[in-house]
Amino acid sequence: MLNVRRLLLLTEATERGSLTAAAEALGMTTSAASQQMSLLEQEAGQPLIERLPRGIRPTPAGAALAGRGQAIRRELRAAQADLDSFTALDQGTLRLGSFPTASASLLPLALTRFRRRHTGIRIEVRAGVLAELREMLHTGEVEQGLLWDYEWNRLDDPALSLTHLLDDPTVLVVPADSPLRTHPSVRLGDLADQEWIIRADNHPVADVLRRSCRQAGFEPHIAYSSHDYQEAQAMVAAGLGIALAPRLALTSRRSDVRLLPFASDVPAPTRRILLARATARPATPPAQAMARVLRTVAQRFTAPDLHRAQLGAVRRG
Repeated sequence: MLNVRRLLLLTEATERGSLTAAAEALGMTTSAASQQMSLLEQEAGQPLIERLPRGIRPTPAGAALAGRGQAIRRELRAAQADLDSFTALDQGTLRLGSFPTASASLLPLALTRFRRRHTGIRIEVRAGVLAELREMLHTGEVEQGLLWDYEWNRLDDPALSLTHLLDDPTVLVVPADSPLRTHPSVRLGDLADQEWIIRADNHPVADVLRRSCRQAGFEPHIAYSSHDYQEAQAMVAAGLGIALAPRLALTSRRSDVRLLPFASDVPAPTRRILLARATARPATPPAQAMARVLRTVAQRFTAPDLHRAQLGAVRRG
């Protein structure tokens, strides 16, 4: 049987392209790493790496074993996370994953409520994009994660248990003095001649804009690519264009912009906000308590009063 520690060494060396770097990452000397690699090759009965003038390159057999090593490493991390999670509700650490919109709206209120009730629990929050958050959940780096999806990219991962917290509709962001502000609802097809503020770097909301406009029969004219929602609001307020955004991303709305709802038959999608955990690992008492708090807090972000307040000032403007 192959030695697991040596297999993990091969995995690190393959990922880093260097036996020296792998040794450093695993707290070994280079000579010890070289010796362990030679022993692994003896166990495998064939060469697993090619030693280059600078670094290493895996052989086909080495690459195949390194792939297995990645899966083994993931399970070992998950096993350690399981051991670390067996704690009472009055002590220990709860590790959460989140994305920027949730971290600026839903999560702070939940954290405040949770910490008020459970003062002995230490909370760590890791931020990331969707793929990173899913990997954190798989490896056990976080116990729970706030995720999102749209109709065309539904999360279908049997390794994750999902709880639907709320629906987050797309709204239109316009300047406070826009003639559109007097409309009770807007049809996307009537906005074909508008200039648009879009999210940069292939942000999911950029995909939402392009998909929605194409369904309405036009390609959007892009005036500016922003890197966050506050920047997008500022450009809208300056009259550079209008924007689409999830309602939850605009809980801190500028006074010089207005949020308008779309007509019910408009192809402006709603995203789901989800709470996820690894299916294979039972939720610890702190995680169960946090899930209850998040479900309660989520109701405040779906209440009609909040919806009216955020879309508000349309007529007051």
